[in-house]
Amino acid sequence: MDSPHGASVTAENLGLKGPRGWAFRGLDVDAAPGSLMAIEGPSGSGRTCLLLALTGRMRLTEGQAKVGGLRLPRKMAAVRRIAALGQVPGVNELDPAFTVTEHLRERALLQRRFGGALRALLRPRAERAATAQERIDAALEAAGLDLGTLPKGGRTSVRDLERLEALRLSIALALIGGPRLLAVDDTDLKLSDAERVAAWELLRSLADGGTTVLAVCSQAPAGAVTLRTGSASGTAPATGSTDGTDETTTEKGPADAFAETGRA
Repeated sequence: MDSPHGASVTAENLGLKGPRGWAFRGLDVDAAPGSLMAIEGPSGSGRTCLLLALTGRMRLTEGQAKVGGLRLPRKMAAVRRIAALGQVPGVNELDPAFTVTEHLRERALLQRRFGGALRALLRPRAERAATAQERIDAALEAAGLDLGTLPKGGRTSVRDLERLEALRLSIALALIGGPRLLAVDDTDLKLSDAERVAAWELLRSLADGGTTVLAVCSQAPAGAVTLRTGSASGTAPATGSTDGTDETTTEKGPADAFAETGRA
């Protein structure tokens, strides 16, 4: 296992193609565990496809990658077990009718049933509940979401959350499973300048804590390992930036991309 907790991400000549053309092509990256990685580019330039490919949720057409030592595309299922998605529109959006607490409890329940050891299910109910609450509290603290500041506390509906609060909630939900790689789409979308700074400070703090972070954005922050879609080709080490070739002529969402390239 990599040290620290986060997963290293290495890739060479990555490409993903669907019937409408290349979503991205010619991408190289070398990021150490605990890196803050930013996928920078305009909307429709293959950013989300790249994020989903590196988290084992979309099959690559060419090239090879390793996430936490697990080779893609061969070990897609194993990569999915160590990589968690924050918000990805069209894939795992928050339910606007759910309250914050309902989302957190549902995710903790799913983690306990499908993400933990079988023997954990045999523990007394009170012990299981206490463990789940500990996971929730730790995830909320790491995501910087204080339920006491919400209009109705944990009973606040998702539809009533501010954009940055919803981002923090989606990250908290992903952190409940203790992922080695956290991926977030549209990180800086519809955020004010101050909110954008706060969002990147959050993601950098998670990376500093050892979790590798992969975030889609319109503009990468200074110091991030940057992969650029929709521009000229290039390479990037863990301290630099990566440029990728984008030949897609028609914008498509994650659902279209899954249909074209094969969803795991």
